[in-house]
Amino acid sequence: MENRIDHIVYQRLLDFGLAESIANQVLFVLEVLVLILLCFIANIIAKKIFVRIITAVVKRTKFEWDDVLLENKVFDRLAHLAPALVVQATAAYVFTDFPDFIPFIIRIADAYMIAVGLMVVISIFNTLDHYFKQTEALKDKPIDSYFQLARIVVYFVGGVLIVAQVFDKDPKGILAAMGALTAVSMLVFKDTILGFVASIQLSANDMVRVGDWVSMPKYGADGDVVKITLNTVKVQNWDKTISTIPTYSFVSDSFKNWRGMAEAGGRRIKRAITLKSGSVKFCNEEMVSRFKNYDLLKEYLNERVQEIESFNSNNKVNKNFLINGRHLTNIGVFRAYSEAYIKSLDSIHPDLTLMVFQKEGNEFGVPIEVYCFTKTTEWGEYENVQSDIFDHLYAAAPEFDLEIFQHPSGGDFKKLVD
Repeated sequence: MENRIDHIVYQRLLDFGLAESIANQVLFVLEVLVLILLCFIANIIAKKIFVRIITAVVKRTKFEWDDVLLENKVFDRLAHLAPALVVQATAAYVFTDFPDFIPFIIRIADAYMIAVGLMVVISIFNTLDHYFKQTEALKDKPIDSYFQLARIVVYFVGGVLIVAQVFDKDPKGILAAMGALTAVSMLVFKDTILGFVASIQLSANDMVRVGDWVSMPKYGADGDVVKITLNTVKVQNWDKTISTIPTYSFVSDSFKNWRGMAEAGGRRIKRAITLKSGSVKFCNEEMVSRFKNYDLLKEYLNERVQEIESFNSNNKVNKNFLINGRHLTNIGVFRAYSEAYIKSLDSIHPDLTLMVFQKEGNEFGVPIEVYCFTKTTEWGEYENVQSDIFDHLYAAAPEFDLEIFQHPSGGDFKKLVD
């Protein structure tokens, strides 16, 4: 052992006239520097040679998952193990003269390896997260929530193992001590726990997916879900602002998901025109004759007129008074025309509900409601279709001697005065 380099160096330090205690300290520093140099060389070899070889191999393969591993720096982080392996392999030899220091330096190396392992596991989680999001069956699921929880568990377990390794303690003892802090932990991680439970419920019940259009007035949210995490759901509103909503609020509070509309392939139109009740009347022969000139009403009027005349004739109705028997009304013919007009439009979904019906009258008049579905669910196109329909119906109502209700304005009062 007298031929060891450290012994030779130690002897040279004594020959220079240094005291034994100072010589030991200088020797210890030199040995630490030697170990650091070895770690530095190992790190360079691992990154410059090992990682480059792996990168070249990965780029030549046809698989996609290894490219994702490369993007998430899994191999770069694995290279960090090289210095720790060098410490473990050489510590007993380098620090022969300082045996009390060897267990500590090895524990530090072990703790470092655990930390590197944590980084590698997190990188693998990132890889799986990215891969699952590209999968058709899972891309709209709250994958982020599960991986966030997995990261928290890994950080917690890794932290316990690192502390136990550095201080040479049993991990079970540390976990037992932390058990006493369970109540505090529950309070600190309340949002995380609630978010995790909510994420499971959202996924299991298929309540919300990434890409869904949701409306949640309580939080001022109305737009597309862009991200679902453990604690929050991000919604990009139609004005391009972002609303961040606690995940558990989608379980505890009410919200509207428009996904059903998109899957049905049609968006509902439900709007009414209010007609003045005073403009509603029976149709006389002149009106019926005029209405028959409207292409969309010819078939309807021929059938209805024949049916009504047959009824009145069989019941010997006095036709001198329109109130006797059955007669067409201008509001009824307008409803028939409105329905026929809407059915004639290519933009209206033919397989979904289509109705034009009269609602209960009120102080404003008689509402005629249009209920149908457009073929498109795109917002702009939908609004255009809806506007076109009501543009036409507002313009068509006077052709049936009907008046649209509107509160009188200043101009109306001025006309009365004039």
